[in-house]
Amino acid sequence: AERAMAEAKRLGPGSVCIFTPDAQPGYGNALRLENALRHAVRRRELYLDYQPCLDTSARRVTGTEALVRWRHPTFGLMPPDAFIPLADETGLIVDLGRWVLGEACRQNHLWHRAGMAGFTVAVNVSAAQFRRADFADQVAAVIAESAMDPTTLELEITETVVMQDAESNIRTLRKLKNMGVRIAIDDFGTGYSSLSYLKRLPIDILKIDRSFVQNLATDGDNQAIVRLIVALAKSLKLTLIAEGVEESEQLEFLRALGCDRAQGFHISRPVVPGAIAALYGCAALPIESV
Repeated sequence: AERAMAEAKRLGPGSVCIFTPDAQPGYGNALRLENALRHAVRRRELYLDYQPCLDTSARRVTGTEALVRWRHPTFGLMPPDAFIPLADETGLIVDLGRWVLGEACRQNHLWHRAGMAGFTVAVNVSAAQFRRADFADQVAAVIAESAMDPTTLELEITETVVMQDAESNIRTLRKLKNMGVRIAIDDFGTGYSSLSYLKRLPIDILKIDRSFVQNLATDGDNQAIVRLIVALAKSLKLTLIAEGVEESEQLEFLRALGCDRAQGFHISRPVVPGAIAALYGCAALPIESV
């Protein structure tokens, strides 16, 4: 019943879904995984890795992105693409996202207390989270509980999500901005954003999708697209972040264009919180996750 309800909510108002186990191959395994995910937070099976973000002009690490991981007691380390879609389908993504936000804010406050002033943490926000009427209030509560400086929190939302019911979403974004939180549009260039709406959005950051960074040193089309995005970001006075940087040639091309920040395996793989302090203020090198 919960799966049918979650699917109906995903499809939108007025939708009706009827659950039929026979129509879902592998339902038994999916149900067991779903039940395990429901208890994962309580059992302390979830944890966060952090991928450093490099300031390209200062050539030093000034922030990070929180990435959720699940160490299942039977199946071992579960890749995100094995449980994030499941969480989204079943509605568990809201509780999961709230936990990730709280943990990331708590950790960043600890980094600040350790002397990492101004260090930022980025957290991905799912469509289901963002659409909740009380989302801004939840963010405010988490910030208060963690005693974190809200100006060092970056919330990443895809352009596709933002452009759905844009007027309502703009109001939510303004509430977040009024708290001091910075807003990033993730996977920019892959959705259906309207430039007329983009200039109205109260946002701070554009993240170039990794698909445009791949083969950047040799692909003329990707180079042209990235140049256009850089020009757009500069004209709107937005910070620009490139993700998926895996080669020095890509990083140098982005730096020469004036891209503000970069993240990817060339800078550092996702690492545990204890490894972040060693990278703070440094030009990170590729290291394996501990």
